[in-house]
Amino acid sequence: MEALSALPTYMYLSQARPAAKAAAAIEDGRDPRTWEAAKEFEAQFVSTLFQSMFKGLEDQESAFGGGPGETMFSSLLVDQYGQQMAKSGGIGLADSVYREMLKMQEVSQ
Repeated sequence: MEALSALPTYMYLSQARPAAKAAAAIEDGRDPRTWEAAKEFEAQFVSTLFQSMFKGLEDQESAFGGGPGETMFSSLLVDQYGQQMAKSGGIGLADSVYREMLKMQEVSQ
């Protein structure tokens, strides 16, 4: 375990398993499928915000040297930024989306 403490956290912490995510959502009293959909929506929304933010930085000197590789993979990097931000608490959009999804389900039944 001491060897792990020398590594950056992202290198040894695994992604939460889907069953663990569902159990956590149930403990919070949330419908796991609806909550996961709300979190995914928030991640996509944040990624879209980041895409436009990084679009304005294209004229700046690139941290990775530019080139076709950076052009191809920069959108993937920005998507990961959005997903990680949503996983670590996000901007609070998932809570609002979750509540609205539940309201829509109640009306349709």
